[in-house]
Amino acid sequence: MIRTVESVPHVSAPVLAAYSYCEAVTGQQARNFAYGIRLLPTPKRRAMSALYAFSRRVDDIGDGDLPGEVKVARLEDTRALLTRIREGQVEEDDTDPVAVALTHAAGAFPIPLGGLDELIDGVQMDVRGESYETWDDLKVYCRCVAGAIGRLSLGVFGTEPGARGAERAFEYADTLGLALQLTNILRDVREDAEGGRTYLPADDLAKFGCSAGFGGPTPPEGSDFAGLVHFEVRRARALFAEGYRLLPMLDRRSGACVAAMAGIYRRLLDRIERDPEAVLRGRVSLPGREKAYVAVRGLSGLDTRHVSRRTVRRRA
Repeated sequence: MIRTVESVPHVSAPVLAAYSYCEAVTGQQARNFAYGIRLLPTPKRRAMSALYAFSRRVDDIGDGDLPGEVKVARLEDTRALLTRIREGQVEEDDTDPVAVALTHAAGAFPIPLGGLDELIDGVQMDVRGESYETWDDLKVYCRCVAGAIGRLSLGVFGTEPGARGAERAFEYADTLGLALQLTNILRDVREDAEGGRTYLPADDLAKFGCSAGFGGPTPPEGSDFAGLVHFEVRRARALFAEGYRLLPMLDRRSGACVAAMAGIYRRLLDRIERDPEAVLRGRVSLPGREKAYVAVRGLSGLDTRHVSRRTVRRRA
């Protein structure tokens, strides 16, 4: 069992202000993520906001317009800050609210902060402009930038006492992160191409005649773009199915948070599957009312009960 602290001591004014800053960043820049974490009790919601705000900082460095060498230097500065956080060297009156909030969160919950080192490693891959020949190669990247976030989040959520199979909880959290990241890659395929990035494995692109890339609103001539998308959708669905085995191991509100975030991405995947070329015409997204429905469904525990029944049938 992975234990968490459900109640925390009195939170000082500087720390509360730091958390408020992180929650504002999360609300403004992570609409899908924010739908999930608002279902959490206050201590966990604050901790997740601190994790997001730090992760957002790392991602912004990688996505910015600075020269590569400047990005590398800033990522290393961020890694040095993470070391200070890990060693408890950030005081409550520090001028960096993200560092203050994350330091407090790491003291309240058993967050495996090494996952943020992995995130930095993944963003460094982006800065170097790495591409991926096979799915196994791409998995390394996805584990750094998304699987690690799943494992970090599980440090906040914890698992329920006596949860069956809890020794595999981190594995399932990692796999769910991969599912979300592959969905992101499909959604952003044209945007990434315009930025000079290709994430889908070269082997897959070649198999479906898409090696020419995705610089426009239509597929490469003579390609089977729909076949490529459906192939990757099936891969993502298999990852979701495996990662969802985490849900019955979580308490009700943590499970609702995970089900809401994952549910939004699964519905994005459904839309992409129905109209593969939509990802070449613009960003596929869900309306707010549909996200709200997914959040309510997560809070109701429908997904958790479905996974639990399926797991019982497998054992039988």
